[in-house]
Amino acid sequence: MTLEAATTADGEEVYISRNEGVRGSEAPFFVVYVSDDAEKKWGFYCDNCETFDNAMDTMGRIVCNRCENIRKPEEWDAAHE
Repeated sequence: MTLEAATTADGEEVYISRNEGVRGSEAPFFVVYVSDDAEKKWGFYCDNCETFDNAMDTMGRIVCNRCENIRKPEEWDAAHE
């Protein structure tokens, strides 16, 4: 697995895995790790607007807080609406 070092807006060094992406409505979201050993996930990177400013809910939906990129939930139930 190849990891790309990056720096968050807070100055924290994190590592983007371009091999582990999930489809978004505009562009993929890539998994981000705390360290280059890829043991602990940190969050996601939006490849559409190149930001770490994303949110994930309990159903697996990922929403970029800066652009229109969204990943639909893994499971969907009308009761959650």
